[in-house]
Amino acid sequence: MNLARSACRMACAAALLAATAAHAHPAAHGAPAALTAPQAPAEAAKVIDAFHAALRQGDTAAAAALLTDAVLIFEAGGAERSKAEYASAHLPGDAVFAQAVGSELTRRTGGTSGDLAWAASEGRTRGRYKDRDVDRITTETMVLRRQAGAWRIVHVHWSSRAASTAH
Repeated sequence: MNLARSACRMACAAALLAATAAHAHPAAHGAPAALTAPQAPAEAAKVIDAFHAALRQGDTAAAAALLTDAVLIFEAGGAERSKAEYASAHLPGDAVFAQAVGSELTRRTGGTSGDLAWAASEGRTRGRYKDRDVDRITTETMVLRRQAGAWRIVHVHWSSRAASTAH
């Protein structure tokens, strides 16, 4: 099975699990979910956390090192289809933004299937960036692949909305 098909299957499984959890989610936000969500694999979660730490430190080389060459990044309806494309486009700006505003991880779920892992994270980003106040509810899905004994990010999907906006 090729990598793209494996990543697609893992992303579909993640979406199905997320939809199942969302359906079971109580009507009142902030109330505990009725079902216990699966935990993201610890080794893969460490890679995700290291990626975000590198961004907060402005270390774009360290962040890029955690991505596969063929990483696919979706954000705000756009796509970057390789590490080189992301590094030359949004990676520097993402690092500057991460240094300027704080972020809080509020929930993370995930799972594995062989050498593929997924993690779905929810959080909040607050601070000031380019003379504007930022307060966003964030979601992030990452798919990782274990290669040569190390987890690397093969797909990222970021989304956010204003914190004051009901969904």
